[in-house]
Amino acid sequence: MKSVCILRLSAIGDVTHVVPVVLSLQEQCPGIQITWVIGKIESRLIGDLPGVEFIVFDKKSGWRGYVDLWKTIRGRKFDALLHMQVALRANLVSACIRAKIRVGYDQARSKDLHGLFINRRIPAASQQHVRDCLASFLTPLGLKPAPAKWLIPVSQSDRNFASIYLRQDRRNLIISPCASHILRNWSPHRYALLADYAIREHEMNVILVGSPATFEIDFCNSIADQMQESAVNICGKDTLKQLTALMAEADLVVAPDTGPAHIASAMGTDVIGLYAASNPYRSGPYNSLQWCVNHYGEALEMYTGKTIESARWGAKAEFEGAMDLIPVDEVCAKLDEWIAQRSNETIQ
Repeated sequence: MKSVCILRLSAIGDVTHVVPVVLSLQEQCPGIQITWVIGKIESRLIGDLPGVEFIVFDKKSGWRGYVDLWKTIRGRKFDALLHMQVALRANLVSACIRAKIRVGYDQARSKDLHGLFINRRIPAASQQHVRDCLASFLTPLGLKPAPAKWLIPVSQSDRNFASIYLRQDRRNLIISPCASHILRNWSPHRYALLADYAIREHEMNVILVGSPATFEIDFCNSIADQMQESAVNICGKDTLKQLTALMAEADLVVAPDTGPAHIASAMGTDVIGLYAASNPYRSGPYNSLQWCVNHYGEALEMYTGKTIESARWGAKAEFEGAMDLIPVDEVCAKLDEWIAQRSNETIQ
């Protein structure tokens, strides 16, 4: 096998989970040519991954995006396509890509006519984390599943940006409060109480981060306004790469089911994940599942009448009030537990 095309357009969290697949391909097949068709925003995060050709597909450009993609890869044929996105738009993109082997999802995880655009399927698996699912795309190629190993390049200028806000004399806590779906969000008031607790009880430097979207800026401002202590609010002021540098050097991140949680996990930083609207064992920060505050099962039963065992794997509990099932005291206790463990490790 000499060439592979990866199709995964979005979202940020899922894109981070594809990085181990790239690294494993490069390790198992030295010299392989890897092309990745990716979304515009997502390319800003990992578009400089070494040894990968990136082709950016802008979904906002409408039919012109498909035409531009077709012109870019016209006449090219890959040994294999890893069709890693189940969506009608992704199927249309895949139709522009010529490949002898077309690997896609197993039948249980296929939808939107996905099966018509592939000729091989990944192994069926129940109750699998998204990262492990994507890692298994190498199996139909006769390769080993990708191990959980990451690389997201950051420049020295990105590190310099991060150093402006990170303290050397105390632990740094980053709060990334906003998910792409508002029903996955905890309330600003509860974040404010948690931030105050982290500062008062553990003398942490608290940094609020988020995208330039008006909603996220207003959300972070609301947290800061309701705090009695002072946090560093840089929401909307950093790039994805600068955020990655911040995540890499921070001590701890608190976030709901959102892309920055996966960036932090990929960079080796612990994450206290806040989960009620979705299942952390499917979409939580991969290296920090033990630190997640998990009320998903409770929310699922309360709002749908189903249990984790009876519901479809990956079913959401995105309902008004679901995230309110996560009490501030429990998150503070998880923070205390994390502090105690890290302090013991330092002593030892």
